[in-house]
Amino acid sequence: MTSSAKTISREWLDWPFFEPRHREVCEGLDRFVTSGCLDAVDHRDVDGACRKLVRALGAAKLLDCAVAAPEGDVTTIDSRSICLSRETLAYADGLADFAFAMQGLGSGAVALAGSPELRRSVLPKVRSGEWLAAFALSEREAGSDVAAMTCTAREDGGSYVLDGEKTWISNGGIADVYTLFARSGDAPGARGISAFVVFPDDPGFRVADRIDIIAPHPLATLRLENCRIPLSRRLGPSGSGFKIAMQTLDIFRASVAAAALGFARRALEEARLHAQNRRMFGGTLFDLQLTQAALGEMATETDAAALLTYRAAWRRDVQKLPATREAAMAKFAATETAQRVVDRAVQMFGARGVNKGEIVERLYREVRALRIYEGATEVQKLIIARELLKPR
Repeated sequence: MTSSAKTISREWLDWPFFEPRHREVCEGLDRFVTSGCLDAVDHRDVDGACRKLVRALGAAKLLDCAVAAPEGDVTTIDSRSICLSRETLAYADGLADFAFAMQGLGSGAVALAGSPELRRSVLPKVRSGEWLAAFALSEREAGSDVAAMTCTAREDGGSYVLDGEKTWISNGGIADVYTLFARSGDAPGARGISAFVVFPDDPGFRVADRIDIIAPHPLATLRLENCRIPLSRRLGPSGSGFKIAMQTLDIFRASVAAAALGFARRALEEARLHAQNRRMFGGTLFDLQLTQAALGEMATETDAAALLTYRAAWRRDVQKLPATREAAMAKFAATETAQRVVDRAVQMFGARGVNKGEIVERLYREVRALRIYEGATEVQKLIIARELLKPR
């Protein structure tokens, strides 16, 4: 099985979205990817692999760009660095990208709204890779429609008592700290949701079920039954949970597009190499005009998605402007593009493309979830349309 290098050739770092420091970020990422630590991880043991990957990312200081320091301001997190990190890691190893992303997403709400005590107790351990973090927002009937959440939090003396279920929770079952959202009854709909920090050893917290998906990731359903936590573990004012969740997702949504770019670029490179080396009809697969046309479309669509992705990150980082519309456009375009690019690569490989263990077969399984999580494609279209009605 032939394979391209694990690192990307990044001529797009010359685009005006980037600064010299971003080249240094990429150099650090490339050192990590080529160090051999990814090869040393047994991906058949998904839970163990995620723990090892998070510790390795922390030891290499690569989590510093995604997880705020206790005294830092999460709003100063550089979205372009997060996007470059996810694009690079997804190109090399989808599980490494997942491990990196969850540390930022799972701790973002603590950095945004946690008390100084919570920030000091949680953020350093997540940043170093000692703790794995999780973001517990979704429920069976409340995925895209967060306002339909039924998990409850009621005050009882000096505590909150949590009851209900969360599902499709990434890092569920192996996380050391969970940012969890529940209905606190302050108001109807989204205004009645609050955010909390929950630990797996809290009484009344348990993992109800582990979930297997087509690209193995640690996922679980969580059950809370009379789960009692201190009032001090609430993040921000009561009823501000939906706002905190959306602020957290806004920081990281463009990075989902970047992960999709990593998958697309790897598929394109694998397809190019295969086409150049596959002998057929007295020449190579690349000699066929249909192949050249497909590769041309794959390359163009990938760069178009990259422009949207890094525009969204640049708008947030440099212009300091809301990037909800731009991030939604980037996620929509990049994830849909990546699905098409990977599918074409599989088709170009023929029978080899569906052979378990081939890189394009792995990419085919890994890319699919990106069109769903952190807001499905259909939801991104609605966000874009609604943002068009707002004054700019």
